[in-house]
Amino acid sequence: MSDTQKRGRQNPSRVRDHLANERTYLAWMRSAIALMGFGVVIVRLRYFQVPELPHPSTGWKLGLLFSIAGLMTVFLSTVYYFIIRRTIDDDTYEPSTRRVIFFSISIALLGSWVIYYVFTVTATSTSFLAPE
Repeated sequence: MSDTQKRGRQNPSRVRDHLANERTYLAWMRSAIALMGFGVVIVRLRYFQVPELPHPSTGWKLGLLFSIAGLMTVFLSTVYYFIIRRTIDDDTYEPSTRRVIFFSISIALLGSWVIYYVFTVTATSTSFLAPE
């Protein structure tokens, strides 16, 4: 099939679809940056804990998980962007809900861990987080 025949059958909203794909990619990038930033904030919170706590803090693990989730979001959204770009060009795009469900469950689990961590850390009178 020649290029002129292929161009004649292209989706008339192809440019709009590509622009929407790029906007979606940029939104995923913003989410990834936020996840990594949140991971850094969680790691920095450990400096506000009382040094005499009987057990070592696990906040750095939580921060590391958020940072890894952010990096994985960068990688997966970049791969997905090029997959969608190809399917738009081939006019074979089908929306997928698996990726959205997977990402939502992952962030919900990490968020649950943050809530658990914040409310189980004991604040004493010498803690920076506890009011005098």
